[in-house]
Amino acid sequence: MHFMDKSTSLPMIDEMSPVQRPALLDCSPEQLQFWLKERGQPSMRTRQIRRWILQGRAESFAAMSDLPRLLREQLTGCFRFWSTAIERHLVSADGTHKLLLKTHDGHLIECVLIQEDGRHTACISTQVGCGMACVFCASGLNGVERNLTAAEILEQLIRLRNLTPPDRRLTHIVVMGMGEPLANLDHLLEALAVATDRHGLGISARHVTISTVGLPAKIRRLADLKKQYHLAVSLHAPNDSLRTEIVPTNWHTGIAAILDAADYFFQQTGRQVTFEYVVLGGKNDQPRHARQLAEILRGRKAHVNLIPWNEVRDLSLQRPRPQDLSGFVEQLRRHGVSVTVRHRKGADIDAACGQLRRDFSQQVQTYPHSPAKPLPS
Repeated sequence: MHFMDKSTSLPMIDEMSPVQRPALLDCSPEQLQFWLKERGQPSMRTRQIRRWILQGRAESFAAMSDLPRLLREQLTGCFRFWSTAIERHLVSADGTHKLLLKTHDGHLIECVLIQEDGRHTACISTQVGCGMACVFCASGLNGVERNLTAAEILEQLIRLRNLTPPDRRLTHIVVMGMGEPLANLDHLLEALAVATDRHGLGISARHVTISTVGLPAKIRRLADLKKQYHLAVSLHAPNDSLRTEIVPTNWHTGIAAILDAADYFFQQTGRQVTFEYVVLGGKNDQPRHARQLAEILRGRKAHVNLIPWNEVRDLSLQRPRPQDLSGFVEQLRRHGVSVTVRHRKGADIDAACGQLRRDFSQQVQTYPHSPAKPLPS
């Protein structure tokens, strides 16, 4: 972290090299105001600068046309505009965009823009990699390397928003990318506070979904904040023995504790909890699994979102057969469980979370002197 004190002064950033200089979003409004005051600028410049980034779609300091030229030059000399660089920009035939971003310290993260039925949904990451080691997920194949900063999380939203038509904006956020969101809850909440502020990205809190593998203490902490964020719990199995095979961290939590925490979230917020269930062919997709799932959800105001597995190279799992998936849905509905099946998006652009990052990293390691070029957008 470049800053000495989160609330007041900055170090001597004028003397830093361009690589060392902090990204502007790493600077709190209070720090930016202090920096501006030292240069004889009025406090209103803080609002102007942040408005250009958060609402004006500026992608450089030079584009901030209502700022004095000298100030734009000073900003350019003291800050990096972005904390990340775009390594890949892929566009699917269905209009889905996927960005592979490189952080200032060389790590790779992914984010996705899904566009359909008038919605513009951003799917964002919260960590570099993931420590949950779910057997079906490419994000966790190499473990977790670090948490993302609040600025790195917010910047994903801004970059994806900037891909929408000029007269449109992001309508929804799903925190379902790389990493376990509740393991980086403080930074996530800081980023979402800006995203949902009317002077920020202006996205309704009720249109934000936070997905978690199930960290009971963190779910309860989120519940106590009484935010109107939607909670999605990645269940993936109806009993502890199978869930521990699929989600290894289950051995020290257990389904009962997760369900109790989800019940508490509903009690505190009034928001129905969604239980996500990645359907793995021959693993968790049989009628008995559906009946067990219906049993543990009995009496709860809950919704099940079935997600047919997206293939990940290097993993030997299978997508469910159509007849098994439809049978699973039928069993749940027969037992009174609300259920939907997630429609697959971006299948032609490595839509499985973490797959693009993994493929790019392997390519660079194989051809270290032949940097890959971004695909046209």
